[in-house]
Amino acid sequence: MSFRDLHRPGDPLLLPNAWDYGSAAYLAARGFPAIGTTSLGVAAVHGKPDAAGATRAETIELAESITSLGVLVSVDIEGGFSDDPAQVADLVACLAALGVAGVNLEDGRPDGTLRPLGLQQRIIEAALGHGVFVNARTDTCWLRTGDTRERVRAYGHADGIFVPGLTDVDEIAEVAASTPLPLNVLHQPGGPTLARLAQAGVARVSTGSLLYRAALREAAATALALRGEQPPSIPTYTEIAASLPR
Repeated sequence: MSFRDLHRPGDPLLLPNAWDYGSAAYLAARGFPAIGTTSLGVAAVHGKPDAAGATRAETIELAESITSLGVLVSVDIEGGFSDDPAQVADLVACLAALGVAGVNLEDGRPDGTLRPLGLQQRIIEAALGHGVFVNARTDTCWLRTGDTRERVRAYGHADGIFVPGLTDVDEIAEVAASTPLPLNVLHQPGGPTLARLAQAGVARVSTGSLLYRAALREAAATALALRGEQPPSIPTYTEIAASLPR
């Protein structure tokens, strides 16, 4: 089954996100048909800032290593690591040659703004045509700026739409019904269950940085238990991002 075929509204693909070869191999061995990568995890592993275009080489290296695991691989390429559509096209072509099945391409910028709409449309267009599923992510909810519906409509030439930060089931269902493209949302602890998201018409549910952050929590809990101390809570994205070099 192709990566595209796994995106079924009402029967969503659960896509766990890995941050290195070991985590990807461990998840692949648990029977997940597809694995994504998390830019936060990749950045943290290499001591670089997330969502700042700093991990292009590391992202390619990770993609090359995990495509040998026998599962479909979708790579988080942040904003494409460039504002030049031609350079984004070259990156996606490179990943396609490595056997990558999909990419996640976002419009959020490190300064908290959204990339200009027309430019993002051209970048999405440049990413298409390489045999890779292009998941167009809009950070309107994440950054609390812009118009989600406008961005979803504008990215209708992509292969899929990703709106992290959507948590209200009714709103999720409305967005899913507003586009012919498969809708991807981010799992939120305490948020809608996979079953409820399926009922809302979601086609893909990603874990984002959650697994990486949960792994840090478990590592700290194990170490603290040796001192007789209570385990910490799972660190937030903001806490981890703030600890990385600027």
